[in-house]
Amino acid sequence: MTKDSPKPASQGDRIAKVLARVGIASRREAERMIEAGRVSVNGEVLTSPALNVTGREKILVDGKPIAEREPERIWLYHKPTGLVTSHSDEKGRATIFEDLPATMPKHVMTVGRLDINSEGLLLLTNDGDLKRKLELPSTGWVRKYRVRVNGRPTEDQFKPLRDGITVDGERFAPMTITLDRQQGANAWVTVALREGKNREIRRAMEAIDLKVNRLIRVSYGPFQLGDLKQGSVEELRRRVVRDQLGLDGAVAPEERKTPARRRKSMAGKPGTGQPFGAKAGITKPAGGKPTGTPTRKKTYANSKTGRHELSNMDPTKRDPSKSLRGKSAGGKPTGGKPSGSRSGGKPSGGKPNGPMRKFTPKR
Repeated sequence: MTKDSPKPASQGDRIAKVLARVGIASRREAERMIEAGRVSVNGEVLTSPALNVTGREKILVDGKPIAEREPERIWLYHKPTGLVTSHSDEKGRATIFEDLPATMPKHVMTVGRLDINSEGLLLLTNDGDLKRKLELPSTGWVRKYRVRVNGRPTEDQFKPLRDGITVDGERFAPMTITLDRQQGANAWVTVALREGKNREIRRAMEAIDLKVNRLIRVSYGPFQLGDLKQGSVEELRRRVVRDQLGLDGAVAPEERKTPARRRKSMAGKPGTGQPFGAKAGITKPAGGKPTGTPTRKKTYANSKTGRHELSNMDPTKRDPSKSLRGKSAGGKPTGGKPSGSRSGGKPSGGKPNGPMRKFTPKR
């Protein structure tokens, strides 16, 4: 390599990024773990995160090897009030991770936070890089909240929040606010924003003399809280995660193949003109083609029992001298009693349906 030759690009990824991908911690937390001497690579304890690894190294965290990277996974969690969004709390308060089902993976992290008095949708993931991506305002995902405030606000009162407001030296981006309804001494409003700073909505409302007494996150980007019960967790399907986040393997909706629908066979269904298979008197020889004349089943009234019976008689071979529908070939009754509306009897309504028409067989 000559003196003026450019240096080759460094191989692999930063160690903190690799740890975040396998779900050990977020990238920032992984950097703090490295600085605390909890991470070693090929037997050497690291003190700085300025190291690239290719995946062929032996990486240990707290003396244990890290797991192989899993596909990105996302869960929807309905956080109840009274829980801290943290793995541990210095005040000894209950955390959301203590509330999660035992079937959840050990290393999961939250996308953003909800304070102890807030409730609603909280995203969980096993991928630190994905967590960081979804938290950035540049992602452009809208977070929506249902907020109950004490007081009787007006549209003009929300103007500073819609224009953007500075609270305690911190600038809040413009919010989309809809005044929904007044309910006694409280009012419900819907707030939408694209970044989630610490207690942003509560602090902004206090700046315009409104106190929040309930806050529910109902959506985060394309993901909705819906009817998910408090404390419940629901994992998103892999295809949904790929498509919504544009990950490897995602397929654009216009490029997806629509599965062809298979039409069910209509043979044997009334009104289709199709025979009833073996029950219709069709036999298949060795050649595979059906032979013979289908035998139709007709319903006739039995003059003695008054019941309708099935006959497998071929209509082309029927003897016209036989009695049909309770009448002989000469047109006289055979002595049987009327059988409902088919034989001119009285139906349940009490009025006769008129004389029965004579059946004339085809010859």
